[in-house]
Order: sequence, then structure tokens, then C-alpha cells
Amino acid sequence: GILLYRRHLAKHTEAAPTPGNGWASIVRESCFNGSVFLILGSMMVGWLTGSDGMNQVGGLVQDLFIGLLCLFLLDMGIVAARRLRELRAGPRPGAARQPLAQLMTFALVMPVVNGSLAAVVAWQLGMAEGDALLLTILGASASYIAVPAAMRLALPEANPSLYLPMSLAVTFPFNLLVGIPLYHQAIRFLLGT
Repeated sequence: GILLYRRHLAKHTEAAPTPGNGWASIVRESCFNGSVFLILGSMMVGWLTGSDGMNQVGGLVQDLFIGLLCLFLLDMGIVAARRLRELRAGPRPGAARQPLAQLMTFALVMPVVNGSLAAVVAWQLGMAEGDALLLTILGASASYIAVPAAMRLALPEANPSLYLPMSLAVTFPFNLLVGIPLYHQAIRFLLGT
């Protein structure tokens, strides 16, 4: 997402490229930010401490998760609702208006493209059918929770009243109703089962 945004900026602005906008900066921002270190560090601690460690922090990690997730989703909804006025008001000066058909097409095509790539990777890795299907579904998803939060921090000027409805109201139902059966058939075809 950050790469696409920077490419868009470079294409639509006449400003000279600034240092720190290259691949190294994008990789550093994507792989070594505080959130990623927190997740990777937590996984490493969990791996090292095993079930004994989980028993010690289970009340914090497991019991509070649903409540905190609800608060987080409520916050994302409030942010999106506040920015709906911007959507109704039209694009900012100098910004291109995104037609609804173009946004809907993207929200329906990208899951199939990403799911297809994940299915081919799963096939090349020799995964079992269930594992391959899970990887394909994850690849096709819009990362309905993590990515909107990450994009909100990385690109605060992005309008959540666009990307949240596209991921939650278009891509999610598409994946549930059409995508998962489609991906399963593709996996079965690739694996010859």
C-alpha cells in the first residue's frame, strides 16, 4: 500500500524525489516499525516460554482480546464515519475522484489475483489441501483488521471511509460467498485432488 501510494505521488506531483522514498525506506518502514517488532517479539517470547508462559499471561492475552478488538473496531468505524463528509464533498483540490465502479472492481479483482498468487505458492511449496486453502484465503483477504490500522498510521491522509467499506462491505462478503469455494476448486485443481 505504501509503495502504491508513493508511486501515485511521484506520478501526480512534479516534486523532485526526496531521500527516504526508495525501496530501502519502504522495506524498513514495513518490516522494522514498532508494531512489527512487537508482534515478532511476542511470537519469539511465546515460542521460548511455551505453554507455561501462555498460562502466565493468558488472562491478559486471551480474555481481554475480544473486548479490545471491539473497541478497536468501534474506533475504526468512528474514524470512517467522521470522514464520510469528505467522501460526499468530493475529492480534495488536485485529487482525482475515484468512481464507485472502479473502486468496486478493485475490491473484487484484487482478492482473486492475490488468492491466485497464494494458491500457486502453496502448490509450489507442496502444501496439503487444507493448508493451501488457508494460505489462499489469507492471501485473498483484505486483512480486515490489521491493514486498515497500519494504513491509518502510515498514510493518515488516506480516507478510511473509502478503504474500510471496500474491504468490509465488498471484499469480505465476496470472499465468503464466492471466493472461498472458488479458491478451494483452484487448490483442488492444482493439487490434482
